[in-house]
Amino acid sequence: MYSQLVMEHFRNPRNVGEIENPDGVGEVGNPVCGDMMRITIRVRDNRLEDVKFQTLGCGAAIASSSILTEMAKGKTLEEALKISKDDIAKALGGLPPQKFHCSVLAADGLKAAIEDYYARLSGAKKEEPQPQ
Repeated sequence: MYSQLVMEHFRNPRNVGEIENPDGVGEVGNPVCGDMMRITIRVRDNRLEDVKFQTLGCGAAIASSSILTEMAKGKTLEEALKISKDDIAKALGGLPPQKFHCSVLAADGLKAAIEDYYARLSGAKKEEPQPQ
């Protein structure tokens, strides 16, 4: 069902944890399957100096987060924003169709972290959801 790379990143995930005082934070989730991802980034000279993740979810979600951090580290912000769900799935040697959403979450989490970084730079604050 899963490629060797998916299993390797699930069993031995890279860059697990959270960056202390991150420059950007991205939180994404899938209400259908319950997967939740939190991506934190440190930016230096317009490059991703460090990327870490915390994921609650299936093996494919953990593997997607793990390989994303390896793909993104060292890239410029512009390069990192171009990392797509397809790039992540391909880097993992493919994902089963029912698990492809995990690569979408990982790509969206990184984009959200970079958007948060830009918002912090501009002085904008993220809108907190209001209870209804």
